[in-house]
Amino acid sequence: MFAVPGGRYDGPTLEEGEQSRPEFVSTSVGELRRAERTERAERLRKSSRRYLMRFIIIIGVVVALLAGWAALYNSPAFSIENVQVNGVEHLTNDEVSQLANIPAGATLLRIDTDAIADRMKQTAWVEDAQVKRVFPNTLEIDVTERAVQAIVEIPTSSGSAVKSWAIAEDHMWLMPIPEAGSEGAKTTSQKIYEDAEAALHIVDVPFGTKAEIGQICADSNVNNALDIVNGMTTELSGRVVKVSAAGPAETTLVLDNGVEIAFGKAEDIRDKERVILKILEDNPDGVAYINVRMVESPTWRAV
Repeated sequence: MFAVPGGRYDGPTLEEGEQSRPEFVSTSVGELRRAERTERAERLRKSSRRYLMRFIIIIGVVVALLAGWAALYNSPAFSIENVQVNGVEHLTNDEVSQLANIPAGATLLRIDTDAIADRMKQTAWVEDAQVKRVFPNTLEIDVTERAVQAIVEIPTSSGSAVKSWAIAEDHMWLMPIPEAGSEGAKTTSQKIYEDAEAALHIVDVPFGTKAEIGQICADSNVNNALDIVNGMTTELSGRVVKVSAAGPAETTLVLDNGVEIAFGKAEDIRDKERVILKILEDNPDGVAYINVRMVESPTWRAV
């Protein structure tokens, strides 16, 4: 026993040479692993609860959005009040209205824009159509029309007269043109008559040539005439006002100054152009006739 400040110590004393050692609490490995598993399980439960709450919130938002969309979709909101059509020159307002066929009470949300575009392209005049929604109440239809490249004079079934048909650059038959002043002319766009007046005229087409609205021309005589003009790359193309298309080999062009050119088949077009322009240049006093059917041995006749 020895004295300590403020009292006595009655416990065992250290023998001489012994040292005081710290006291350790022994914990088994199994207990540590159980504690770790418990902690992980608790973290997992908390994490699962957080994800579940987020999922429930997201589902709620989606359901609310879908419900709102359904209500808006079936409501009269965004009713189509204006239809703006761009790029139309050869179709009348009535024709455009019939083609678009927009139902009464239609809205921008419920309208099928692809179906409208497809209906617009059912007419030979329309090469392409794009339909756009312009909120809050306008439907915009952008049309790319085919242009009249030529007027083809096709013999009637009786052979006693000819019928004027408009044809496009891609060889599609556009329409027969009603005679001016007829009943059909009253419902035909004036622009068609203006184009017909300025367009290339293809004449002397053989009896039996067939034309059908919206169909690609299958007649070799007409196609040869179009291929010649389309294949030209010089000023000459703009000067051809008439083509006699009795047959591919017999195809004859008439220029704006009255010069006749026996052109033949739509072959060696650039070489034939070059020869024609050279002959015209070398004969400033005027040329009445040029034959380039065989471009290597051209002939011509002065005025």
